[in-house]
Amino acid sequence: MTGRCSRMTTVSSKQELQKRKAFLLSQIQQQRLDLAASRRDWMETTAVYDRGWSTLVSLRAWALAGSSIMAIWSVRHPRFLVRWARRGFSAWSAYRLVKSTLHQQQFRR
Repeated sequence: MTGRCSRMTTVSSKQELQKRKAFLLSQIQQQRLDLAASRRDWMETTAVYDRGWSTLVSLRAWALAGSSIMAIWSVRHPRFLVRWARRGFSAWSAYRLVKSTLHQQQFRR
């Protein structure tokens, strides 16, 4: 009788393992579907940034050529570079001043 009982527990434990395996496989399948949906949403959300990055990478060769030309030009005409550096710094300072002024005005209201 003990042999029959142990055989039944072995069969029932195999069935339990098969049920558990089926449950886990269904969970894995659902997680895969959830990941695919999340990936699709993520790709739609970041598509603009991906296109921008691709454009930036494609312009890298032109930026390299332009910076080389500017380096040669600045060696031949150093005042030109200094003048544009001052203008750029002035524009940046004006931008920061306007930004901080607008920020302060928002807090006063």
